[in-house]
Amino acid sequence: MFRQHIDLIANLLESCIVHKSHKLGKLLHGHIIRSSIPSNTYLFNRFIDFYFKCNDPISARRVFDEMPQRNIFSWNSMLSGLCMANKLFDAHKLFDEMPDRNVMSWNNMISAFVKVGDHGKALDMYVMMVSEGFVPTRFTLASVFRACSVLLEVELGRLCHGLAIKVGVDKNMFVGNALLTLYCKCRCVGEGIRAFKELPEPNEVSFTALMGGLVEGRRIEEALGVFKLMHRTRVCIDSVSLSSIVNTCARGEDDGLPYKVHGRLVHGLSVKLGFGNDFYFVNSLLDMYTKAGDMDSANIIFQNLSKPSVVSWNIMIAGYGRISKCDKAMETMEKMMSSGYQPDEVTLINMMASCAKSGDLRLGRRLFDTMANPTISSWNAMISGYSQIEKNEEAIMLFRKMQLQNVKPDSTTLAIVLTSCIEMGFLEGGNQVHAVSLKATVNNDIYVGSSLITLYSKSGKMDIAKYIFDQLPLVDIVCWNAILAGFSANSREKEAFDFFDTMRRRDIRPTQFSYATMVSCCAKQSFPSQGKQLHAQIVKFGFINDIYVGSALIDMYCKCGNVSGAQDVFDAMPVKNVVVWNEMIHGYAQNGYGNVAARLYSCMISAGEEPDNITFVVILTACSHSGLVDEGIKIFESMLPKHKIKPSLDHYTCIIDALGRAGRLHEAEMLIMRLPCKDDPVIWEILLSSCRVYSDIFVAKRAAEKLFSLNPRSCTPYVLLGNIYSSEGRWEEARAIRELMDTNDLNKDGGYSWTDNVDRFKTCEIG
Repeated sequence: MFRQHIDLIANLLESCIVHKSHKLGKLLHGHIIRSSIPSNTYLFNRFIDFYFKCNDPISARRVFDEMPQRNIFSWNSMLSGLCMANKLFDAHKLFDEMPDRNVMSWNNMISAFVKVGDHGKALDMYVMMVSEGFVPTRFTLASVFRACSVLLEVELGRLCHGLAIKVGVDKNMFVGNALLTLYCKCRCVGEGIRAFKELPEPNEVSFTALMGGLVEGRRIEEALGVFKLMHRTRVCIDSVSLSSIVNTCARGEDDGLPYKVHGRLVHGLSVKLGFGNDFYFVNSLLDMYTKAGDMDSANIIFQNLSKPSVVSWNIMIAGYGRISKCDKAMETMEKMMSSGYQPDEVTLINMMASCAKSGDLRLGRRLFDTMANPTISSWNAMISGYSQIEKNEEAIMLFRKMQLQNVKPDSTTLAIVLTSCIEMGFLEGGNQVHAVSLKATVNNDIYVGSSLITLYSKSGKMDIAKYIFDQLPLVDIVCWNAILAGFSANSREKEAFDFFDTMRRRDIRPTQFSYATMVSCCAKQSFPSQGKQLHAQIVKFGFINDIYVGSALIDMYCKCGNVSGAQDVFDAMPVKNVVVWNEMIHGYAQNGYGNVAARLYSCMISAGEEPDNITFVVILTACSHSGLVDEGIKIFESMLPKHKIKPSLDHYTCIIDALGRAGRLHEAEMLIMRLPCKDDPVIWEILLSSCRVYSDIFVAKRAAEKLFSLNPRSCTPYVLLGNIYSSEGRWEEARAIRELMDTNDLNKDGGYSWTDNVDRFKTCEIG
């Protein structure tokens, strides 16, 4: 009879738990206390669950404390309830008091710490669990992978991945998705792709996580391909997935890739699937169109919103700021306020960014100064504004003011200020910012790290830059590009190649900047075979049409003597800017094909491309070295009237050199006398050097006398003139020049052979 009675109470209690019937459950509990029913541990365990489900932890604790007998399920029921109620202190205390623990006990604690964001403690608990001999389950590993992804603990994640395979839970959907998220968050995109492929049936969470990882790795086209696969395989597409792919299209526009057309297709699909009115998704659409600069489409969506939020208004303000329309941004903010919406800090930050983009930082600074207690985001926006318009000194001064007001900088602040220090060549300031980053414990941030690498690279301190790179727990493609560029700029090409190989082995996809840097290394060292291999990779990964990569390839082939290879690259490029034309003209010039360089210049003008300063330096040099003096003079005389470029000292020296090489010394001298920079010693030195070739002593003497007056302490004109006298056998005049040098206490620097110099360098390096 008691058995039947207990079964009836158990069934009634189960119904109370399902429906959270607190009052009825308490009546049942009272009935048991009043009745002479024998103590039943199972029933007490269910009452603990009931009270926690009804949000009554005090009654649950009372039941637990009054139980005459407890088993492992009693302890776990109490522990699970405390964890669900976020009473972590009480749960941890109870966990320590448990006479016996099983895997469920550990899982409760680990998942609870992950839930409240104490991921470090969750991982500590996991390590203790494994050390005590417990085998983790799919619940354990799913929580551990989530903790690892937040803390970017990719190495521990890899170890747990191996354990998941060993215990056979790696194919579980929750474990697999958590593992995929870990690899994507840690920018290990290759491992993320492999984890995705190993999932038996990837769901919308899997696809969304992989798309996010590919976007963070700047692999936009692949992210779009994943979405197409998701749609093709009829995986459920929700608003989160759609928002993710729309954000991908927006990132594509940020990277200079025209993905607006894909965004429109996703927009159409969202309407078809019934998400056209989803608030979160519509804001993502607004963000995509504004980032693409399509404010007309953004306005249509915005006007159709039944009730735009502050977020929607902020996106529109940021969009106008992005296209440098500060007046429209201000007008939008005024409409926002007149519609009853109060601007928040993001609104003001977007307005400040808009002012900076439009070059009106006075208005931005006034907005900033109206803020009573600006947060770190506001400080960052204002400092970034100064940095963007190259007012780097003001950016650094504002950073200093921020420090004086005891506002702690974050990684964004320090990355911006470091960029300003780099632009100013302010190494000492950069060192001080580095010290601040160490104090603020953000020196391991990838944005700060990449800026520090660039700072020390540009200062010639590559060993420090390399140390910083090696110490970063996580490096992205920006960090790799920074260290590669540093090695290249400091003539350490071999190390650049070693790092590039390591980067490829780690499945980091090079960008066009990476390839341009490595091709430049090949050009500097005249490595045609490596250059051809890079060329093949560039074609394979679709960067051959990039202007900077193309110009680097042209430069590499020309410096390796393969002008025809450079011409093939040049001809294949669909878009050519002035940099590409200059590179090809210079390539022909440096390989002795001055006539071809001149013809290519004519083609450039015929194609409607406007030459710049460098174009004229390159073509005038080509004409000078190939004896095309009249052609050079014609081009020189067209600079100002036809192309609106005022000749500079470099252009004058080219034309004087051309006349001098052709023996037209008197013509060169007369031209110098008419130049605005006729008192520059460089021009007269070029003329004096040409006089030696043609033995024109009279012009040489006048040029030397001019140099004596312009730079009395320079021994160059004395040496050049003395050599001219000696070559003509005029020994008395040569002796007089040497005596004049002695009288003026001028000494020619001692010469040494290149081999001796290398030996001395090696000695210094070794010891």
